[in-house]
Amino acid sequence: MRAVLYLLFVVLVAVLIIVSVTVPLHSLPQLFASEPDLAWIVVTELRLPRALLALVYGAVLGASGAAIQALLANPLASPDITGATGGAALGAVFAAYIIGFASPFGIAIGGVAGAGVALALLLLLAGPRAETATLLLAGIAISAITGAGTALALALAPSPFAFYDAYAWLMGSLVDRSLPQLAFAAIPALAAIAYFARCAPALDRLALGEDVAESMGYDIVALRRNIVIATAIGVGAAVSVCGAVGFIGLVGPVIARRLTTGHPGRAILPAALIGAALLLAADIAVRFAPPDRSVPIGVLTALIGAPFFLWLVARMRWSVRP
Repeated sequence: MRAVLYLLFVVLVAVLIIVSVTVPLHSLPQLFASEPDLAWIVVTELRLPRALLALVYGAVLGASGAAIQALLANPLASPDITGATGGAALGAVFAAYIIGFASPFGIAIGGVAGAGVALALLLLLAGPRAETATLLLAGIAISAITGAGTALALALAPSPFAFYDAYAWLMGSLVDRSLPQLAFAAIPALAAIAYFARCAPALDRLALGEDVAESMGYDIVALRRNIVIATAIGVGAAVSVCGAVGFIGLVGPVIARRLTTGHPGRAILPAALIGAALLLAADIAVRFAPPDRSVPIGVLTALIGAPFFLWLVARMRWSVRP
């Protein structure tokens, strides 16, 4: 059954990549017929990097969300709700506009550092196995701090057009990304996903309790630290390239866990595939906006993900009502 699920997810992601590369469908055949060289450039240098970035970013959000949910034993945890996405955005903006380290490498380092600080602060405030209310309050506080810090950094930037320049990126955007930017996001993100997959057995044992996991030889302190570091590296690098995209890291793991009979470790790879499919589908959807309008992809994922989050909170409340 698991093999069939993996195959279905892989096929779905492959189909979405093909659709993403060929959207809008009516223009490419005409372009190939009249200007094949130009059409090839459009596909390989514009649309393919965009589709692969959606694949990588969605996958790392889904996998990191599954790992954080397993680590905190809380289905409401995700990179954006816990402040990691906001911290990455703050770090990237600080590196680009305050320090002046505006190269892709400098922005990526800023994003990784910001996500790491945000997650470390979350663990410090909420604890390793946070209750829902504590996690939400800590995440809201960290997100508010990082959001205010990002606005302040843009207000203090030497360029008066800094906020305008950063707006589309802050709302999440995959437009006009290049192959070098894809490499900056993909290498750390894939490394983080591989580490999360390696941690799957430990996370399954952790669901039975820390004492049980430690009695079976797992170092829980190191596991917690390394997952925080891997999340910071993977999500921080992706955010530094594509901006902040919310709720993919929440929705993907919740769906994956239902399909894998509740095992937190087994949900990591399906969550990565579901996250990739969700972000690819969202990126395809925003391209159908009117030509003179641009809808940031982060706005669309928030419009879909926020009601899902509220439903999940309400469902958890109803489930514990006496």
